[in-house]
Amino acid sequence: MDPSFPCLILLILIGCVECAFENHHHHHHNGTRRYDYCVLGAGPAGLQMGYFLSKAKRDYIILERNSGPGSFFNKYPRHRRLISINKIHTGRQNREFNLRHDWNSLLSDKPDLLFQRVSGEFYPPADAFPLYLSMYVEELGLKVQYGVDIGRIRAVPSATGRSYILTDQHASDYTCSVLLVATGLWVPQTVEFVGSDLVEGYESISTNPEDYKNQAVLILGKGNSAFETAQSIMGRASRVHMLSSSPVRLAWQTHYVGDLRAVNNELIDTYQLKSLDGLVEARLEKIVIAQRKENGVRRSGGRKTAKKGQLYVTLNKYTQEERNSSDVTGEELPGYHIDNFSMRKPYDRVIRCLGFRFNFSIFDSSSCPPNSENAKGRLPGVTAWYEGKDTPGLFVLGTAAHSRDYRSSAGGFVHGFRYTARAVHHVLERRYHSNWWPSTKLLTTQLQSWILKRVGEASGPYQMFEVLGDVILLRGSHCEYMEEFPIQALPQFSSLSGHEISSHGLMVLVMQYGKKKIDYLGRGRAQTDWTKAWKSNFLHPVLYYYDKLPTEEEMKLRPHGWPLPRPKAIHHMVEDFLTEWEGPISHIQPLRRFLEHCVQTDLRAFYAESCFRASLTHRAPPLFCQQGYLKQQGVSHNGQLRQYVHDAGPTPTEQDAGKSGADPAFPNYLAQAGASVSSGLKLDF
Repeated sequence: MDPSFPCLILLILIGCVECAFENHHHHHHNGTRRYDYCVLGAGPAGLQMGYFLSKAKRDYIILERNSGPGSFFNKYPRHRRLISINKIHTGRQNREFNLRHDWNSLLSDKPDLLFQRVSGEFYPPADAFPLYLSMYVEELGLKVQYGVDIGRIRAVPSATGRSYILTDQHASDYTCSVLLVATGLWVPQTVEFVGSDLVEGYESISTNPEDYKNQAVLILGKGNSAFETAQSIMGRASRVHMLSSSPVRLAWQTHYVGDLRAVNNELIDTYQLKSLDGLVEARLEKIVIAQRKENGVRRSGGRKTAKKGQLYVTLNKYTQEERNSSDVTGEELPGYHIDNFSMRKPYDRVIRCLGFRFNFSIFDSSSCPPNSENAKGRLPGVTAWYEGKDTPGLFVLGTAAHSRDYRSSAGGFVHGFRYTARAVHHVLERRYHSNWWPSTKLLTTQLQSWILKRVGEASGPYQMFEVLGDVILLRGSHCEYMEEFPIQALPQFSSLSGHEISSHGLMVLVMQYGKKKIDYLGRGRAQTDWTKAWKSNFLHPVLYYYDKLPTEEEMKLRPHGWPLPRPKAIHHMVEDFLTEWEGPISHIQPLRRFLEHCVQTDLRAFYAESCFRASLTHRAPPLFCQQGYLKQQGVSHNGQLRQYVHDAGPTPTEQDAGKSGADPAFPNYLAQAGASVSSGLKLDF
């Protein structure tokens, strides 16, 4: 007998046992498949969460109704160019820094699993994205089941409290303890008004510019899909008008990437330079799209009715009440009442480009999250940690979770929600597996260097500004550094992270834009004086110091436009043209002085000679010397800083640093009780 034959038999038996166990776990006797985690949707958000679950070796499945990942991008954007930046050449080799300018790649432990492998274009073709997602699935071995079209989701009681049952098009059920909804937004947003049935949708229009040759076109909407459409046809159409209730919002003015991007704004040129195209404001609910009745009535000015099939825009107030038809007479047209009405001429086509909304229809009453209070209710309402309100165990990921930072940060886009997905995974690990939020233990003397490293390279807080922040738990001689916590969930910090706050307090590091409305292309748009760092207009780091966790009530009552409640002290690092906060005078020294106040410890770096002299003349030498020189760990020799010891005076001991109460020597430059000022430092040299 072949000596290897018994081993082969043993391996087969082990495999059979494993398969039987898996089948018992995933296939109930009635055909129900059971998992700990169900991820609904194999778009970028679903795959990103799939990666984290796979890495943690959790029991999960990703369910996708189409035949491949990222199917949304097989059709959208309709004109096939993404507006997400794909900046490959940054002059840096730092992978984390480079992600600040790579808006398409997902996070993984494979350094080369980046979007640049499928496209090198700055604004890449949309077809490249499904290719990248397919590559992501294959190389990471993610568990995706395609062709599963979930039509109903319901919640039922379970031994663990609550489970979710998902039913597909074949009446097969999938049961999970935690449901992660990553379906994105794909249902076209519509507005009901008289004549809305005469309007074409962005989702079904022709993308061939020749089909619009010499036609007058009215586009409803002024977002990127509307301008993308206008830009495609403006070279063929006779005129293009755009109508919405609000004026155009430019991304370079609002700092919101969902507003109109420069890559799509050519029609603004032709409008401002009076070349037939134009922008108009009116509430869509108050308009009427109609065809004119063929009754021989002449319009004002004596001109005859336009050719049959053309569409007119009028207002409700000019039409007969209780209208059942989209036909109007000449007297019901605005031009009859106002001879210079901006849209008095007829249009050949009216196109709706109003974006998309979340598909609430698949949820029954037991599992449906509420409509968001913002975004016109297009999104599901979620908590600060992205769990559906009133739907415990159901989390919303990706674009669908954008209600948390709608029109304020990047949570609705890949370069933002790849980080919120990671934050949600940390929440899941804590709640269901008792794993603490990852943290790094640092000596207090290392804190300044760590903060400078984070503000110089970290991509998460940089992209999810004012939403994700680094939390620093002060512990006296050391601290714990936690990255990318959803800061609006600070009142629930301990339960979500597992970490407790000590009497030393905590700091929160976030990236912020200034709140003052300015001319962002005008003179004086940037602040360069570090003593006026709180006046910075562009993205810059801000540190909040609290002696205790903010409460839920304090979060609700925070000042308008602030991401966090009023702190005990606040420090702005002045904005930097190169986004490199490493200037010794403008950035590092003001930061050190702020940290010294918060930790009540001298954080200056000393050299061997200075530490030796301090140990002879002071009861408690600076902490830097205590942790290095006096513990025989060694520090560099240099006499340049010897004068600092005398100037500094005795420093507080670690026990003193733990005492609460106001600092009698509170420097003028530090902001107490939330005053937004950080200036007036006295230089040490």
